[in-house]
Amino acid sequence: MVISRKIQIRLNVLFVTTVILLITVFSMYELGYLDDLLTILAKDNHIFYWMLLVGVFAEIVAGSMGMGYGVICTTTLLLLNIPPHIVSASIHSAESFTTAAGSISHVRLKNVSKSLVKKLAIPAVIGAVIGAVCLTYLGEYYAKITKTIIAFYTLYLGFQIFSNAFKEKQNKSLKKKTNLTRLGVIGGFIDSFAGGGWGPLVTGTLIKNAFTPRFAVGSSTVAKFILTITAAVTFFFTLGIQHWNIILGLLIGGIITAPFSAMLTAKLPVKKMFLIIGLLVIVMSSITIYKSVFN
Repeated sequence: MVISRKIQIRLNVLFVTTVILLITVFSMYELGYLDDLLTILAKDNHIFYWMLLVGVFAEIVAGSMGMGYGVICTTTLLLLNIPPHIVSASIHSAESFTTAAGSISHVRLKNVSKSLVKKLAIPAVIGAVIGAVCLTYLGEYYAKITKTIIAFYTLYLGFQIFSNAFKEKQNKSLKKKTNLTRLGVIGGFIDSFAGGGWGPLVTGTLIKNAFTPRFAVGSSTVAKFILTITAAVTFFFTLGIQHWNIILGLLIGGIITAPFSAMLTAKLPVKKMFLIIGLLVIVMSSITIYKSVFN
């Protein structure tokens, strides 16, 4: 029942989004701008279409495991030699819409603890602003070093995702030991600076430390939406809009797939997904590190 309601909510979001896209495309066709749009989408070796595929794949991962969208997108974009500050800015711009849809679903399904969101979101906003500002300047002037650091971090996340397949449930006494303020600040900074990582770090920590999974995932998703908006706005004022073809590809790919993520959660073998995605992130991050160090 819960899953069907969640699917219905996301299908409604997909329907509205599809109508808006169709109206936009039809309007551009009528105004004679459609050919110009197709030319723009073909720029940078058709990266828009590649990002469309990445957005679909990343949302499938996020839908089945509750985490991994930012990690997959960051790892892929770094592998394609996109500058780190453009990577994070693009991902957070696209995620502003996908996390909004997820947050609405969780709120309507009553999976959200307001007190937990508040304890996570306020420090996460502070961390996100600091991370975005640092990346804007470090990523632009020290791109190679920053790229290597982020690649090492995604490599670490790959091992974390991989190891999730073998983890057992934790004792509920650990719940009292979780410093939510520190977790929010660190999670917000890392997610903003590295382009992803909130899910594996924050959601993973909450579940590991015996928070009720539905409230951990729902509250973390809403807090993630708030920090994503903050990071996107900060990048907008520090960088402006760059590489919107990347943003559009990730956005459309994610929106197309999001309504069906609830069904995927029930169908896909999550432990095997942890193994496959963790291994994939490890391999891609290792290639990026090799290219950064030796090229």
